[in-house]
Amino acid sequence: MREYSVEELLEGIRQHNTDVLKFIYRSYYPQIQHLVVTNSGNDDDAQDIYQDALIVIYKKILKNEIQLVDCSFGTYLYSICKLLWLKQLEKKKQNNDFYPEDDVIVDDNEELLQEFEQMEKFKLFQKHFRSLRKDCRKVLELSLEKVPLKKIAEIMGYKSDKYAKKRKYQCKEKLVDNIKKDPKFKEFI
Repeated sequence: MREYSVEELLEGIRQHNTDVLKFIYRSYYPQIQHLVVTNSGNDDDAQDIYQDALIVIYKKILKNEIQLVDCSFGTYLYSICKLLWLKQLEKKKQNNDFYPEDDVIVDDNEELLQEFEQMEKFKLFQKHFRSLRKDCRKVLELSLEKVPLKKIAEIMGYKSDKYAKKRKYQCKEKLVDNIKKDPKFKEFI
């Protein structure tokens, strides 16, 4: 198996290079899986945490906010996964004796946790958006794209822009109501 430098790994993530992503998965995922599974998680949790960590790293790469001077890529990935899993456990309010070791700490924990919370909120939104009826999703998508109500009415086959406005309101209210009823929503309040 080919070895990659830290720079090649980061550039591979930036460019969505399949070979690099497979290398990262084969090299580091087993550690992440072990971390999660031995600390009150399962394989699905491990996959989610791993994916979330790669998204965090990808966003940091795009913002030029990643500096791997004091640790290897594997240590950095592991520490992000560990922080994300701790946050997940905290949210689940599970008792555990799992704390990050002093030698594996990412310097911007608060920022990572905020990023994690934003991803969790977005997942909740996506879940309930996808559960809406197709016509509601379409109305809201058009609205988010700043399509005028008159054009929405035309596209959707509504009789007037007033009905399009009413339908947009109803769909938005349905989405908000579904999100508020979700038990995960209470975690964000």
